[in-house]
Amino acid sequence: MEQLKTELKQLIISSLELEDISVDDIDDAAPLFVEGLGLDSIDALELGLAIKKRYNIKIDANEKQTQQHFASINNLAAYVKQQAVLEN
Repeated sequence: MEQLKTELKQLIISSLELEDISVDDIDDAAPLFVEGLGLDSIDALELGLAIKKRYNIKIDANEKQTQQHFASINNLAAYVKQQAVLEN
């Protein structure tokens, strides 16, 4: 799971072109949006596309739990792992 969290952090940094942030700067439990990392709705769309491309996971923006899945690295990693299990 730690490797997945690191991959997700690297994906966030590269897909959103966050040049001043390293993997170590992103706390696993910190909020990704508004507080914490400070991402916004445009970042959410770009990140969703990057996750879809990297992990072949379709993310429904209208699903009620999507915001919760994207709340932190911990939540996002759990979601990606769960979706990977459902795909197999």
